[in-house]
Amino acid sequence: MGKPTGFLDYRRRGNPAQAPLERIRHWDEFHPMLPEEERRRQGGRCMECGVPFCQSGVQLAGMYTGCPLHNLVPEWNDLVYHGNLGHALRRLRKTNNFPEFTGRVCPALCEAACTCGLNGDAVTVRENELAIVEEGYARGLIVPRPPKVRTGKKVAVVGSGPAGLAAADQLNRRGHLVTVFERTDRVGGLLMYGIPNMKLQKEVIRRRAELMAAEGVIFRTGCNVGTDVSAQELLAGYDAVILACGAKKPRDLAVAGRDAEGIYFAVDFLTSTTRSLLDTGLAKGTYLDAADKDVIIVGGGDTGNDCVGTAIRHGCRSVTQIEMMPKAPDARGDNNPWPQWPRICKTDYGQEEAIARFGQDPRRYQMTVKECRADEKGNLRSVIAVRLEPKMAGGRMSMAEVPGSEEELPCQLLLIAAGFLGPEDGVPEAFGLTRDARSNVATAPGGYFTGVDKVFAAGDMRRGQSLVVWGIAEGRGVAEEVDAYLLERL
Repeated sequence: MGKPTGFLDYRRRGNPAQAPLERIRHWDEFHPMLPEEERRRQGGRCMECGVPFCQSGVQLAGMYTGCPLHNLVPEWNDLVYHGNLGHALRRLRKTNNFPEFTGRVCPALCEAACTCGLNGDAVTVRENELAIVEEGYARGLIVPRPPKVRTGKKVAVVGSGPAGLAAADQLNRRGHLVTVFERTDRVGGLLMYGIPNMKLQKEVIRRRAELMAAEGVIFRTGCNVGTDVSAQELLAGYDAVILACGAKKPRDLAVAGRDAEGIYFAVDFLTSTTRSLLDTGLAKGTYLDAADKDVIIVGGGDTGNDCVGTAIRHGCRSVTQIEMMPKAPDARGDNNPWPQWPRICKTDYGQEEAIARFGQDPRRYQMTVKECRADEKGNLRSVIAVRLEPKMAGGRMSMAEVPGSEEELPCQLLLIAAGFLGPEDGVPEAFGLTRDARSNVATAPGGYFTGVDKVFAAGDMRRGQSLVVWGIAEGRGVAEEVDAYLLERL
């Protein structure tokens, strides 16, 4: 432990953020890095406590706390403090294939469990992680390292999101010949088209994909498994198949007027913007445009927040984010002690930008859309929203309409960010897979084997909609299982 009193001597200081009214003028990331001297101080705040909850990745009170990858947080925090970048990078990459992704978009379960957070501010674990990997790239420490020996075994990975990429990376390191099939035009899956550019610039994904390709991973983009290549072809041509296709079936709104023009799923809205940004620089007519529109977003999660930030950058007239549930408390309650995940209200970057741009928080709690109304041409013009209140029924709490609380809100663009219902049907049906009670692909208890010869599943399509860090953990887990499966057959 390099600085025994670091957590007392140094205050938490995060990467600065560009002011909201400045950053909404562009689509780039807006958190410049701290200088090296300050970053070392932040590493010195780590207590290197005897029981590092930060790397635990355990479930408490129904929610996970601590890193699912079990990152060696105290070790590389100490190395950051001592300025030993090379060793810090090696310790970081030992457990995390893509710290440049998690360092940008992970909600930092590690920090929620940091012992410093019990009576003060947690260590800047996520930003320390990002600083290590980005400095590693800058200094030329991250270079292609293809395996020296090949096993001759071939693995097909379907899907290039975090789970698919992690599985491919791990298995390629083990010497297997890995081909990744991606149905869109670019590698990255959720990372590429589900997360806006200002949170994760796409150059970061391209850089990693090029590194993996130089190490021997083959990427086949624009290839839809089940259409362009059949399940039978993959089973015949590969020794193992890993399905990591995500949970992309969106939850819809079953309301009157749903067929009005101007209602879209949030991921389609975000995808259209990112694709247009990359292909045309956002040329008019090439994306779903929120400019000069009253935008309403149904859903209060990260995807809903991303829609807020995206709509503001388009130049929307107004933006409202509707959430069914009551507002979370601003501070931990007595029933939510450390090191549980803090169930508190978080104002994210999109909401900050809405407050700066329009003078008020875009979120309206305990509300939902009851009806959509169109004009004479069939274009959405407004929605009827209704307030909700919690009620107990059959021992369970649910949200019920408040009679007479209907309210008409102007709306020409309605975005549905109400979560997902599991994987799309095409790939599971093509491989003859079974589903569990939550419609995810069923696998062996505690494992990834689907019950179909050679076929394994991982990521959101196995565990349901989740975080990037969980996708990486799933990819590493399935890779370990598939590697053992293949080595038995050498």
